[in-house]
Amino acid sequence: MAILQGIRSKGPLLVTVIGLALFAFIAGDAWKVLQPYQSHDVGEINGESLSAQDFQDLVEEYTEVVKFTTGNSSLADEQSNQIKDEVWRNYVNNKLIENEAKKLGITVTNEEIQSIIDAGTHPILSQTPFSNPQTGVFDKDLLKKFLVDYNNMNTAQMGQQYAEYYQRLFTYWQFIEKTLLQSRLQEKYQALVTNSILTNNVDVESAFNARSNQTDFVFAAIPYTSIADSTITITDADYKAAYNKKKEQFRQFVETRDIKYIDVQVTASEQDRAALQQEMEEYTEQLQNADGEYATLVRQTGSSISFADILQTKNALPADVVARLDSVNVGGVYGPYFNSQDNTLNSFKKLVATTAPDSIKYCQIMIAESDAAKTKQQADSIYTALKKGANFEEVASKYGQTGAGNWLASANYETAQLDGENLTYLNAVMSANQGELNQLELSQGTLIFKVLEKKAMTNKYKVAIVKRPIEFSKETYSKAYNDFSQFIAANKTLNDLVNNAEDAGYRVFDRADLYSSEHTIGGIRGTKDALRWAFEAKKGDVSGLYECGESDHMMVVALAGTYEEGYRPLALVKDQLRPEIVREKKAEKIIADLKKNNSTTVAAVAALPNASTDTIKHVTFSAPTYIPSISASELAISAYSSIAKINETSEPLKGNAGVYVVEAIAQEKSSETLDKETEKTSLQNMYTRMASQFVSDLYLKANVKDQRYLFF
Repeated sequence: MAILQGIRSKGPLLVTVIGLALFAFIAGDAWKVLQPYQSHDVGEINGESLSAQDFQDLVEEYTEVVKFTTGNSSLADEQSNQIKDEVWRNYVNNKLIENEAKKLGITVTNEEIQSIIDAGTHPILSQTPFSNPQTGVFDKDLLKKFLVDYNNMNTAQMGQQYAEYYQRLFTYWQFIEKTLLQSRLQEKYQALVTNSILTNNVDVESAFNARSNQTDFVFAAIPYTSIADSTITITDADYKAAYNKKKEQFRQFVETRDIKYIDVQVTASEQDRAALQQEMEEYTEQLQNADGEYATLVRQTGSSISFADILQTKNALPADVVARLDSVNVGGVYGPYFNSQDNTLNSFKKLVATTAPDSIKYCQIMIAESDAAKTKQQADSIYTALKKGANFEEVASKYGQTGAGNWLASANYETAQLDGENLTYLNAVMSANQGELNQLELSQGTLIFKVLEKKAMTNKYKVAIVKRPIEFSKETYSKAYNDFSQFIAANKTLNDLVNNAEDAGYRVFDRADLYSSEHTIGGIRGTKDALRWAFEAKKGDVSGLYECGESDHMMVVALAGTYEEGYRPLALVKDQLRPEIVREKKAEKIIADLKKNNSTTVAAVAALPNASTDTIKHVTFSAPTYIPSISASELAISAYSSIAKINETSEPLKGNAGVYVVEAIAQEKSSETLDKETEKTSLQNMYTRMASQFVSDLYLKANVKDQRYLFF
């Protein structure tokens, strides 16, 4: 009562507070509705944003191009991800070039694009359908004819299939035109950059001498392996000095994250296997007792391979069935047996084993009139005429058909889904006698055909196969889900997750430097949400349970570290720096010992313990020197060859694998003669390759932001 009285006394205040709260709630939602649409951006280049919708439009455009060129009606997830990445790369590159070209006043006109099309030599054009069938070369006249036909197209008078094809082809051509423009702009900008780097006679002679001046050396070396790593002491100052020296190599231009994750793949339990084994034994008995209607029987078993009532070669059968096919007689059943390659239980019945032609040549005429009666009348008339000796091809030509012979091989149909009239048609052709005229009624008309030739006799079979994957049951998945959920609920910190995983029967995986531009975690499909979480979480956070894969995986992710754009901390790159610091310290010690012991000649160094000596020939400044006895390439010796003098001994040279003392024993020029124009061309090509890296430089300056992971 006291509590109720207290509430009553504060009634007006509570009403006011609740009213304000409700107003704020409703107003907040109203504001979301009333405010202008805020676009969501997937990225930014040079301060210019790309919205999610615009990016999706680009992806859909390119997806249709890929489908059109490959003939596929759908794409796998991996292909779709590749398309998204390629669209993003092309968009970024094009924007980088456009930005620079605009500053420089570089443009591409419609006249230029038309000139490229008229010339027909651009590589992009050779990939289009507008190519001469005989030469394979782009034919601008074919393109012009298509564009005229498209502009004059009357969709009401042409079939829907043709209309759709013309529209897809026109959309494809629009994409090609856009790509030509972008490609031409990049070519012009690259030409400007490349031609700004010029060669001269000094460059030419220097490059020629670096390649043609050859020196033979005798050397002695003390390899770094002669000093144990454990004797080398590295201080923090050493690490810091090495880090500062190579700091630019440790710069990262996008944020990355380190994660730890547990991936649970659900598999069939022993109970699931036992249940399927019992089912397969029943199906095997049904196969044994069956005397027809195998298509229905196999379909009812849930087999992953349907029954085709047609003779097939062994190429059309699963490898595990082929391996056992000769172990059973016709009419016999084999199974159930386990096949580890595809994790299935299997049984099969060998229905027919015979020898039949692998290839059949036949000709045909299809008759389809406005109704069945007219079709039959016309077909009977043609059939009678052919029976009396009329020429097959001449008759066919009267009905707009060639009547020419076509070859049908087993490979043409064995990988296809065979049922209904397709099966009826194939069986009719395969069972017909050579030279015999046949008439086959189908739903779309009447087919008159004649087998002209049969060849390549081969073994063929009819086999009824029951192939069942060993899959987990709903109960098994539920148990795995509940167990994993309880584990995650009991281990909400990174340390707990790592420390308790093994005892619970789970394995923790590490993934360093995860990029937001990736599409999966651990290569497992359907983990995009988990990846998105990783880039929104804080260090130490543990995610919830994610269902992924082909509905057969579960995952939990923990964020172990965040590396923002910029320079990676010294602590994270010490392992990379250590080998080089060790090498430097060993080199310093070896050089100090050589000078201390006055070992300044090749002979003196060769006399030392652990020394290696040999002769190397034809050393030039332009190529690394390979030392077979140490299995190392040494640029230091190549560099020294440019100043070496006969019979003079070098100072100790610090190499990749040891310290060297070398002495030049012979010098000569190669037999090659200087061709200034050839040398200039070679240098210009090298400069062109160097200049082609300009896109990377533009990228670094453009402050590119990639946030596709938020939406795709």
